Amino acid sequence: MILENLSEKLQNALSKLRGKGKLSEKDVNTAMREIRLALLEADVNFKVVKDFIKAIKDRAIGLEVMESLTPGQQVVKIVNEELTMLMGEGESKIEFSSKPPTIILMCGLQGAGKTTTSGKLAYNLKKQNKRPLLVACDIYRPAAIQQLEVVAEQVDVPVFTMGDQNSPNHIARAAVEHAKRHNYDCVIIDTAGRLHIDEELMGELQDIDESVNPDEILLVVDAMTGQDAVNVAQTFNAKLEITGIVLTKLDGDSRGGAALSIRAVTQKPIKFVGMGEKLDQLEPFHPDRMASRILGMGDVLSLIERAQSSIDEQKAMELEKKIRSQQFTLDDFLDQLDQMQNLGPLDEILGMLPGVSSKALKGLDVNEKDIVKVRGIIESMTPKEREQPSIINSSRRKRIARGSGTKVQDVNRLLRQFKESKKMMKSFSDMGKTMKKRGNMGFPFF
Repeated sequence: MILENLSEKLQNALSKLRGKGKLSEKDVNTAMREIRLALLEADVNFKVVKDFIKAIKDRAIGLEVMESLTPGQQVVKIVNEELTMLMGEGESKIEFSSKPPTIILMCGLQGAGKTTTSGKLAYNLKKQNKRPLLVACDIYRPAAIQQLEVVAEQVDVPVFTMGDQNSPNHIARAAVEHAKRHNYDCVIIDTAGRLHIDEELMGELQDIDESVNPDEILLVVDAMTGQDAVNVAQTFNAKLEITGIVLTKLDGDSRGGAALSIRAVTQKPIKFVGMGEKLDQLEPFHPDRMASRILGMGDVLSLIERAQSSIDEQKAMELEKKIRSQQFTLDDFLDQLDQMQNLGPLDEILGMLPGVSSKALKGLDVNEKDIVKVRGIIESMTPKEREQPSIINSSRRKRIARGSGTKVQDVNRLLRQFKESKKMMKSFSDMGKTMKKRGNMGFPFF
C-alpha cells in the first residue's frame, strides 16, 4: 500500500479524535504531536511539517470546529484539505504545444528510472491518441540505448537514435527535425544521469534545453530516497527551471516524505507517479485522491478509472446476460479472473475502498499461487466440462487433478465455490434488475 507506515500512523492519530463528542485544545495538541512525529519519521522536510501542523492547528482550534456537532470529523476534514494543499491543489497535466511536436525533456539522477518512465509516459500518451517518439540521448551508460529500445518495443513506440558517437545536443536537435518531418506530435528525450549532480551533467542538460526549447522539463525522482529527493529537485530546478516532477517507486516500502514535501519546497507540481514496474503503471497525480488514500478514505474515482480502462465493456455486457440466463460457465469465470488481475494487486485495489485501513491490509496475504492453481484446474478440463461442470464425476475429477498437478480436494473446492458464486451472482443480478424497474439507479455489480 502507498506510504503504508505513514498512513497507518496518521489514521491512528485521527481515529482518537473521530469518536469524541467534544474536543479540547489538549486533544488537538496530542493528535498534532503524533502527526508531527509520523511526518518527520516519513522523512518529510522539517519546515514543511512545521508549516503544515501550524495550518491545521490554526483551523482546528477555532469556533467552527470546537462548537460543531462532530468536531473530530471536522479535524479529519481539515487534515485532509491541508494534506491536499500540501501536495498541490489539483491535477497538473502535460502542457501540449499548439504547434506540434510537444517536446518533453526527461532528466534526473542515474537509477531514478528515467528510461522506464520515458517508456511509460509514451504508453500514457498513446492512450490519449498521441504519436510519441522516444529519443535516446544517454550516450554514456552502457546499454542505455538498447534498454530504451527494449522498453519502446514493449509499448510499440519508435525510437530515434544516432548511436553513442554524437553529442546529446546534436541527437536531440536531429530528433525534433525528424519528428516534424514524420508528423510525431510528442518527442520524449531520455537523457543521461549521474550518481550525483555535477557541472558536466547540468551543462549538457542546459545545452539541450537551449537547443530544442522543450515544452516540459520533467524531473524523475526516486521516492524511496526521501529527503535527498527534495534536495535533488531543488538543485535541478535552480539550474533548469523544471516544469514538473515524476515520482517513481511510490509503491515501494519507503518513508515517502518526498511525495509530501517535494511540491511544497520546489513549488513545482508532481505530474505523475510510478506505481509499479509494469509499463502501464504510471498514473496522473491527483493530490486530493492521494490525501484520501493516505488517510484511509479510499480513492473510488481512481478505482473506477482503472476498471474502465482494464475491463472490456462488451464482455461485461455479455457476461451479465449469461448470468441472468444461468449460462455462466467456467470459461467465463476464467475470463473474469483475467480481468480482475488486470486491475492490479488485490491489496492495492482494496486500499482504494473507503474504510479499508492500512492496518487491515497489513495482514492480508494474497497468494498468487492460488490463482495459478485455479487456472491450471480449469485449463485441464475439456470444453464440455467447462460449459457443464455438473458432468464432472469422480473419475473426471481424478483426471483433472492429475492434469493440473493438484489434488482432487482442490478440484472439489473450486467446483463448490463456482456453484456458490453462480448462485450469488444470479441473486445480485436479479436485485439490480428489480432496482432499475423501480426507477433507482441500480448498481453495476457485473
